[in-house]
Amino acid sequence: MKLSDYKALTFDCYGTLIDWESGMVAGLKPLIDKVGSETGRELSRDEILEAHARHESSQQLQTPAMRYYDLLPIVYKRLAEEWGVSFTHQEAVNYGQSVKHWPAFPDSIEALKYLKQHFKLVILSNVDNESFTGSNARLDVEFDAIYTAEDCGSYKPADRNFDYMLDKLKSIGIEKGDILHTAESMFHDHAPANRYGLANCWIYRRHDKEGFGATMHPGELPKYDFRFTSMIEMAKAHQAELEG
Repeated sequence: MKLSDYKALTFDCYGTLIDWESGMVAGLKPLIDKVGSETGRELSRDEILEAHARHESSQQLQTPAMRYYDLLPIVYKRLAEEWGVSFTHQEAVNYGQSVKHWPAFPDSIEALKYLKQHFKLVILSNVDNESFTGSNARLDVEFDAIYTAEDCGSYKPADRNFDYMLDKLKSIGIEKGDILHTAESMFHDHAPANRYGLANCWIYRRHDKEGFGATMHPGELPKYDFRFTSMIEMAKAHQAELEG
């Protein structure tokens, strides 16, 4: 099995191409500061991210058709309640609007520009279309197809999202066997990729950290066909295959 066996890379975006954990922590700063000033408690980065993962996942199950920029303010509210601090409605709304400002990982643009020369590039993301336009501009590449939670009417790891993607890709000539699903999240992406028999590539962004950060624990770890710690490592592995 080689990277060059595939015609299309289907990407999770947030956590894989966009540094959503840094974006989350920056967007939650008003709330985090209040935790310090109002309770005297100091939250670790992973405590913040793991609490966010719990409330985000729960809300996505409760309101699967809600757009991501409307869902995040509810997560903000739930975090404020859990941490016992005050918040304003406008702060919560601002957090929902912050997604478009979340930074790309430093290697994403270079890797995507290389991979674009060899693969169809596709997004399957738990985001709304408006927020993704900001992220797409930061990634500076034209994707061949973009499928969002807003398009699907549900959030990964729901089967509905993968059914939607596979159906739409088939309509443009991409079969399941042509696809390498490329993502960081074991919970959102690799577990359903295993269920669907999709070849998969783990971009292990958190390789130097403990736990699962802003994603839920997947339970039993899914299987994966390739593993890299960055997108540029993946691009270089593909280049080495061609040169070998």
